[in-house]
Amino acid sequence: MRTYHLIGACLVLLFLSSCRPSTIFLSPLPSQIERIEGYASLRITGDQGSARSKFSFLFQLPNQGRIEVANFLGTTLYQIIIDEGEAFLLVPSKKVYWHGEEDEIIGKFLGFRLNLHEMISLLSGQWRGEKNQVGAKNWRGDWTLEKDEKGRIEYGRRGELWFEIKEFFNSTPFARLIIFEHPLNKGRLRILNIGLNRPMKKQGFSKAFLENYEQKTWLEIQEMLDNAN
Repeated sequence: MRTYHLIGACLVLLFLSSCRPSTIFLSPLPSQIERIEGYASLRITGDQGSARSKFSFLFQLPNQGRIEVANFLGTTLYQIIIDEGEAFLLVPSKKVYWHGEEDEIIGKFLGFRLNLHEMISLLSGQWRGEKNQVGAKNWRGDWTLEKDEKGRIEYGRRGELWFEIKEFFNSTPFARLIIFEHPLNKGRLRILNIGLNRPMKKQGFSKAFLENYEQKTWLEIQEMLDNAN
């Protein structure tokens, strides 16, 4: 009987922990944002079906980024490292990497092309060069952006790609839930945990792997990832 009581207590604790709100460290917002770090879940639906993953992210503004993608069992599938314009997609389990264009590699992850600055802007709601006009449309390069009544970017479009911020973190411009759609796919990205300006490990964007990893083409990497799923 004690065993059943213990199992029941554990199930209750697991249920309660899953109901806890997302952990956020955004209030108050610092005067200068140097790093954005957190965890998120991603679901993409296309002609080939749906794919779900979780990932951690670390962005050192303005031009460094690290993304680690895992399946829902917690197994690392691949990593993305971006450092001052150089971009790599690594498969640690195979000790291989692909060296590609920044927006091309992020595109393989999200299903549509974004460069690092655009991905940071999507999460933070701070698009460089957009006008501070509440409720008005703004243009940044080839993006059309719209704000809500609080002055936060809530909608954006570039060509056939569009996104909408369905939820924000409290009164901040940071996105909690993003939906997006493109002719090739659609999806949703939910931020589970986010923090700003946390201390960073020195090797966060290291390219030391180049000494031990073998370079592959994207088609070779894609085949490995398909076989891993």
